[in-house]
Amino acid sequence: MGRYRPPRPKGTALITPEGETRLRRELDTLWRTERPKVTQAVQDAAKNGDRSENGDYIYGKKRLREIDSRVRFLSKRLEVLQVVRELPDDHTRVFFGARIALVDDDGTERRVRIVGPDEFDPARSEISIDSPMARALLGKSEGEVVSVVAPGGEREVEILRIDYPSL
Repeated sequence: MGRYRPPRPKGTALITPEGETRLRRELDTLWRTERPKVTQAVQDAAKNGDRSENGDYIYGKKRLREIDSRVRFLSKRLEVLQVVRELPDDHTRVFFGARIALVDDDGTERRVRIVGPDEFDPARSEISIDSPMARALLGKSEGEVVSVVAPGGEREVEILRIDYPSL
Protein backbone atom coordinates (compact mmCIF):
# COMPACT_ATOMS: atom_id res chain seq x y z
CA MET A 1 0.00 0.00 0.00
CA GLY A 2 1.48 3.35 -1.05
CA ARG A 3 1.84 6.52 0.86
CA TYR A 4 -1.07 8.94 0.36
CA ARG A 5 -0.20 12.12 -1.45
CA PRO A 6 -2.86 14.81 -1.69
CA PRO A 7 -3.55 15.99 -5.22
CA ARG A 8 -1.31 18.77 -6.50
CA PRO A 9 -3.12 22.10 -6.39
CA LYS A 10 -4.22 23.28 -9.82
CA GLY A 11 -1.80 25.91 -11.06
CA THR A 12 -2.63 28.74 -13.40
CA ALA A 13 -2.56 27.39 -16.95
CA LEU A 14 -0.34 30.16 -18.36
CA ILE A 15 3.18 29.82 -19.70
CA THR A 16 5.65 32.01 -21.55
CA PRO A 17 6.90 30.96 -25.00
CA GLU A 18 10.36 30.27 -23.50
CA GLY A 19 8.81 28.06 -20.81
CA GLU A 20 6.83 26.11 -23.39
CA THR A 21 10.00 25.57 -25.42
CA ARG A 22 11.85 24.26 -22.34
CA LEU A 23 9.04 21.85 -21.44
CA ARG A 24 8.76 20.56 -25.03
CA ARG A 25 12.54 20.13 -25.20
CA GLU A 26 12.49 18.19 -21.90
CA LEU A 27 9.68 15.96 -23.18
CA ASP A 28 11.54 15.32 -26.43
CA THR A 29 14.81 14.52 -24.61
CA LEU A 30 13.09 12.12 -22.24
CA TRP A 31 11.20 10.33 -25.01
CA ARG A 32 13.80 10.20 -27.78
CA THR A 33 17.09 10.05 -25.88
CA GLU A 34 16.83 9.01 -22.26
CA ARG A 35 14.07 6.40 -22.45
CA PRO A 36 15.72 4.36 -25.25
CA LYS A 37 19.05 4.34 -23.36
CA VAL A 38 17.42 3.14 -20.13
CA THR A 39 15.31 0.58 -22.01
CA GLN A 40 18.46 -0.85 -23.60
CA ALA A 41 20.22 -0.93 -20.22
CA VAL A 42 17.26 -2.83 -18.71
CA GLN A 43 17.32 -5.34 -21.58
CA ASP A 44 21.06 -5.87 -21.12
CA ALA A 45 20.64 -6.29 -17.36
CA ALA A 46 17.81 -8.78 -17.87
CA LYS A 47 20.15 -11.02 -19.86
CA ASN A 48 22.36 -11.43 -16.79
CA GLY A 49 20.02 -13.88 -15.11
CA ASP A 50 18.36 -13.55 -11.70
CA ARG A 51 16.44 -10.27 -11.83
CA SER A 52 15.53 -10.22 -8.15
CA GLU A 53 19.13 -9.47 -7.13
CA ASN A 54 20.18 -7.55 -10.24
CA GLY A 55 20.75 -3.93 -9.19
CA ASP A 56 21.07 -2.62 -12.76
CA TYR A 57 17.76 -4.21 -13.70
CA ILE A 58 15.94 -2.95 -10.59
CA TYR A 59 17.33 0.58 -10.92
CA GLY A 60 16.59 0.63 -14.66
CA LYS A 61 12.97 -0.38 -14.16
CA LYS A 62 12.58 2.28 -11.48
CA ARG A 63 14.11 4.90 -13.78
CA LEU A 64 11.77 3.84 -16.60
CA ARG A 65 8.77 4.36 -14.31
CA GLU A 66 10.06 7.85 -13.41
CA ILE A 67 10.60 8.76 -17.06
CA ASP A 68 7.18 7.44 -18.10
CA SER A 69 5.52 9.34 -15.26
CA ARG A 70 7.21 12.59 -16.26
CA VAL A 71 6.39 12.05 -19.94
CA ARG A 72 2.71 11.50 -19.08
CA PHE A 73 2.66 14.61 -16.89
CA LEU A 74 4.34 16.81 -19.51
CA SER A 75 2.13 15.53 -22.32
CA LYS A 76 -1.07 16.21 -20.39
CA ARG A 77 0.13 19.55 -19.03
CA LEU A 78 1.24 20.88 -22.42
CA GLU A 79 -2.25 20.16 -23.76
CA VAL A 80 -3.92 22.52 -21.26
CA LEU A 81 -1.33 25.29 -21.03
CA GLN A 82 -2.04 28.61 -22.73
CA VAL A 83 1.05 30.27 -24.19
CA VAL A 84 0.96 34.03 -23.65
CA ARG A 85 2.45 35.48 -26.83
CA GLU A 86 1.09 39.02 -26.68
CA LEU A 87 2.15 41.84 -24.40
CA PRO A 88 -0.51 43.57 -22.32
CA ASP A 89 -1.83 46.91 -23.59
CA ASP A 90 -0.97 48.69 -20.33
CA HIS A 91 2.81 48.54 -19.79
CA THR A 92 2.65 50.67 -16.65
CA ARG A 93 1.11 47.93 -14.51
CA VAL A 94 2.27 44.45 -13.48
CA PHE A 95 0.82 41.55 -15.45
CA PHE A 96 1.94 38.05 -16.46
CA GLY A 97 5.42 38.06 -18.02
CA ALA A 98 6.50 41.36 -16.46
CA ARG A 99 10.04 41.98 -15.23
CA ILE A 100 9.90 44.04 -12.07
CA ALA A 101 12.65 45.87 -10.21
CA LEU A 102 11.82 45.90 -6.49
CA VAL A 103 13.34 47.28 -3.34
CA ASP A 104 12.60 45.48 -0.05
CA ASP A 105 11.84 47.30 3.18
CA ASP A 106 15.44 46.59 4.23
CA GLY A 107 16.82 48.38 1.12
CA THR A 108 17.74 45.30 -0.93
CA GLU A 109 17.09 45.78 -4.62
CA ARG A 110 16.24 42.82 -6.83
CA ARG A 111 14.55 41.94 -10.10
CA VAL A 112 11.91 39.28 -10.60
CA ARG A 113 9.87 38.06 -13.54
CA ILE A 114 6.36 36.68 -13.21
CA VAL A 115 6.00 33.38 -15.10
CA GLY A 116 3.77 30.31 -15.03
CA PRO A 117 3.84 27.74 -12.22
CA ASP A 118 5.44 25.15 -14.52
CA GLU A 119 8.48 27.27 -15.35
CA PHE A 120 9.41 29.29 -12.26
CA ASP A 121 13.08 29.22 -11.29
CA PRO A 122 14.40 31.11 -8.25
CA ALA A 123 17.96 30.88 -9.61
CA ARG A 124 16.88 32.97 -12.61
CA SER A 125 14.69 35.25 -10.44
CA GLU A 126 11.51 33.89 -12.02
CA ILE A 127 8.55 33.61 -9.66
CA SER A 128 5.29 31.76 -10.18
CA ILE A 129 2.17 33.77 -10.87
CA ASP A 130 0.58 31.71 -8.07
CA SER A 131 3.17 32.81 -5.47
CA PRO A 132 2.23 35.28 -2.69
CA MET A 133 4.72 37.83 -4.08
CA ALA A 134 3.29 37.71 -7.60
CA ARG A 135 -0.29 37.85 -6.39
CA ALA A 136 0.49 40.95 -4.36
CA LEU A 137 2.24 42.62 -7.32
CA LEU A 138 -0.36 41.91 -10.03
CA GLY A 139 -2.13 45.05 -11.20
CA LYS A 140 0.17 47.43 -9.32
CA SER A 141 2.10 50.34 -10.88
CA GLU A 142 5.60 51.81 -10.56
CA GLY A 143 6.19 53.63 -7.29
CA GLU A 144 3.56 51.68 -5.35
CA VAL A 145 4.47 50.06 -2.03
CA VAL A 146 3.02 46.58 -1.77
CA SER A 147 2.56 44.49 1.36
CA VAL A 148 3.47 40.84 0.77
CA VAL A 149 2.38 38.11 3.16
CA ALA A 150 4.98 35.36 2.75
CA PRO A 151 5.86 32.27 4.78
CA GLY A 152 8.68 34.25 6.42
CA GLY A 153 6.25 36.94 7.56
CA GLU A 154 4.81 40.13 6.18
CA ARG A 155 7.09 42.58 4.40
CA GLU A 156 6.78 45.57 2.13
CA VAL A 157 8.32 46.05 -1.29
CA GLU A 158 8.34 49.09 -3.55
CA ILE A 159 8.02 48.71 -7.31
CA LEU A 160 10.83 50.66 -8.98
CA ARG A 161 10.46 49.66 -12.65
CA ILE A 162 8.24 47.47 -14.79
CA ASP A 163 9.23 46.24 -18.22
CA TYR A 164 8.12 43.51 -20.55
CA PRO A 165 10.49 41.41 -22.64
CA SER A 166 9.62 41.32 -26.31
CA LEU A 167 7.83 38.18 -27.35
